[in-house]
Amino acid sequence: MKTRKAKTPEPTVTDPALVKRAVKAAALGNAMEWFDFGVYSYIAVTLGKVFFPSGNPTAQLLSTFGAFAAAFLVRPLGGMVFGPLGDRVGRQKVLALTMIMMAAGTFAIGLIPSYATIGVGAPILLLVARLVQGFSTGGEYAGASTFIAEYAPDKRRGFLGSWLEFGTLAGYIAGAGLVTIMTALLSADDLTSWGWRIPFLVAGPMGIIGLYLRLRLEETPAFAAEAEKAENNRPKTPLREMVTGQWRALLLCIGLVLVFNVTDYMLLSYMPSYLTGQLHYDETHGLLVVLGVMAVMMIAQPFVGALTDRVGRRPVIATGCAGFLLLSVPALLLIRQGSLLAVALGMGALGLLLVCFTAAMPSALPALFPTKVRYGSLSIGFNVSVSLFGGTTPLVVTALIGATGNMMMPAYYMMAAAVIGGFAVWRMAESAGRPLPGSAPSVAGRHAE
Repeated sequence: MKTRKAKTPEPTVTDPALVKRAVKAAALGNAMEWFDFGVYSYIAVTLGKVFFPSGNPTAQLLSTFGAFAAAFLVRPLGGMVFGPLGDRVGRQKVLALTMIMMAAGTFAIGLIPSYATIGVGAPILLLVARLVQGFSTGGEYAGASTFIAEYAPDKRRGFLGSWLEFGTLAGYIAGAGLVTIMTALLSADDLTSWGWRIPFLVAGPMGIIGLYLRLRLEETPAFAAEAEKAENNRPKTPLREMVTGQWRALLLCIGLVLVFNVTDYMLLSYMPSYLTGQLHYDETHGLLVVLGVMAVMMIAQPFVGALTDRVGRRPVIATGCAGFLLLSVPALLLIRQGSLLAVALGMGALGLLLVCFTAAMPSALPALFPTKVRYGSLSIGFNVSVSLFGGTTPLVVTALIGATGNMMMPAYYMMAAAVIGGFAVWRMAESAGRPLPGSAPSVAGRHAE
């Protein structure tokens, strides 16, 4: 008796123009999120004077970063709302909504009256705006990476996904660079009275451009096919099923995001403070070194993304984990030498290792989950890991140095994250060049004549 072979689904032929538009629209949202991150981080002292005028500079800074950290607390909630919604009504609609909310939250900060004008209402409004930003961000990264992954041809998913983190780096450099220019051009009084508002108000036009790009997009082929299979009846997938039904993939996601974000926040968020606070390094030079490292990372990003399409995601991510395990201590010892060359070499080494994650994760993470729960499950796993481990990295490392007096704690912390990430890589399946789970093969169409 002959057995009937399973029918191979017809491949999806992607339109190169649509794919390029999808990548631009997704990357711009990530750029805007990190533009705000760069602005808020480097203008924190001024914000403390505007919104928390206690007379104590340390208390001002702690209060400002407290409002900043509050956004991380609501990220998982945003993921639990926007993720399942994206699996039910579509990726494009939800990404348009998160873009509106992110732009509105950032723009609103630029309009808030100072503490001197309305008193305690000023810090309360700042906190509300940060919560709106954090809530919308909970649906942004998972949605953007899912959108690109579902649009991209199987053989180019790594390269196209790498542009998402290219947007992250570009946004951060733009935000931090704008603050640096303003600080150089404006007096301290002008910066405190009105200049600090400019970077936040820039988010308005950026948001309108991003929203325009996202509204012009069509739904991803993978989601459209899933909807068609359900004959336009898309039953709501219970949140519980997105967790318990995907528990193994979720644990892998949390482990991969942990090493990705601990090293990311250590290098881009904590290291500038480490250089100035612990090593008494000149603040301007410290910032310029970080921005220079990020510029090098931007250049490397698409090349490493393309490499993951050729050799696989697992070898590239594993290289990053092994590199942080073996080189974190030597790199930090170089940084602690204090000279500009030594700091640049140490930071540069860590930055290039970080590219192994930033270039591979946008394509590796969506491939952990099937189409029907991809947005929701990825949103939950990603945001839980970021909130528990990534966003807390500067605070935890500062506390560890204070408790032990050991200045090498940043290196040990990155090494511990690399061990966890390495175990996750060992357990994950290779996804390069293969269809996404639950989707038909995807191939690149020809360019229009």
